[in-house]
Amino acid sequence: MGTLAGVLAAGQRIPAEAAALSSSFKDEPFPCAVIGFGEWGREIAAAIDDIEELELSVICDNFPLMLRRAQRAHPQAARVGDYREVLDNPDISAVFIATATHDHKEVVLDALQAGKHVYCEAPLANNIDDAREIARAGMAATDQVFQTGMLYRTEPQYRSVFGFIRSGAIGRPAMSRSQWHQKTSWRRSSSSAERARALNWRLDKDLSLGLIGEIGIQQIDVTSWVLGQRPKAVSGFGGIMFWDDGRTVKDTIQAIIEYPGGENMMYDATLVSGFDAAYDLLFGNDATIILRDEKAWMFKEVDAPMLGWEVYARKDKFYKETGIALLANATQLDALGQDPAEDDPNAKPPIWHALKAFADNLIYGPFPAVSDAQLGYESTVVAIKANEAVQNNTRVEIPNELYTL
Repeated sequence: MGTLAGVLAAGQRIPAEAAALSSSFKDEPFPCAVIGFGEWGREIAAAIDDIEELELSVICDNFPLMLRRAQRAHPQAARVGDYREVLDNPDISAVFIATATHDHKEVVLDALQAGKHVYCEAPLANNIDDAREIARAGMAATDQVFQTGMLYRTEPQYRSVFGFIRSGAIGRPAMSRSQWHQKTSWRRSSSSAERARALNWRLDKDLSLGLIGEIGIQQIDVTSWVLGQRPKAVSGFGGIMFWDDGRTVKDTIQAIIEYPGGENMMYDATLVSGFDAAYDLLFGNDATIILRDEKAWMFKEVDAPMLGWEVYARKDKFYKETGIALLANATQLDALGQDPAEDDPNAKPPIWHALKAFADNLIYGPFPAVSDAQLGYESTVVAIKANEAVQNNTRVEIPNELYTL
């Protein structure tokens, strides 16, 4: 069973009476279902298996091959082809919706109507109207947990860095830069032409929000979170630089996201090269922080004031710079003789922390999730407008009223 400390670590707001109600908390894991067993649905299913408060009872996908794959990976779970069978099952408490972005609305609305707790992947939808309808339904379901898939809001390292920045550790924020590089086509093969079209929805500009919407939404949210601002405009660029296979979504993109305070975020993503992978850089006049692989380091300017604690912090060399490790478990890794820059085999991925926060809310809530309907909607608005800018190689303004539900 999750603990109150675990909920606090995930950043959830706990009602004052929560501790007094601990004896009434459910002792058995919550039966749940994953709807959509594609690449991300499989990540969610694996994370559920690693969370003791949740029990993966049903996997739903409308493609028989995916259900056969589910049988091999999760033999304990029942398998169904129609999500309505999941919603009609009174034993299922919660559903994790990992279908294609453009298919979210019907499933989410039906799930909430059926009284299920809902975790919906981000972005919420591929258009503003559907995203607004989903978010409004999520907000109206006050007796149910509704959480959106903004992963870094619940990831411990990112939450820790957020605290550092808000305490003034980097001085005045000046700009940010993020990237996501991976050599992959995004194309999936199938013996059926109809199934191939369904599998490759990400390559269709009429269905997909492209690299900046389907991937960049997470990293843009980090900058918005740190700044406490919502983007006011996006300038986008890009093209099909390598995967010229009939797709209408660009395989390489760049964008500049503008914030009301004057700070800009530079973002680029590509399916053409995996060099330098993914990271987030947050620049201030006193220091710069890099977040990479759920780890973080701070690089101070020579004229920055001393912070006191940094004298005792671990320091790592990066080319000609020395970074102060902001890793929460750096001391433990040192004791084990492991370089904190290397992958920690015991570390949990961001999706695990997001699902753990959801599970803790099932136990202690329902109360507003850290990644609630409003946040999911606002992030989706940015994703939609940013993709519009990228697709048209232009600048798109985001009027403040568009963020209103």
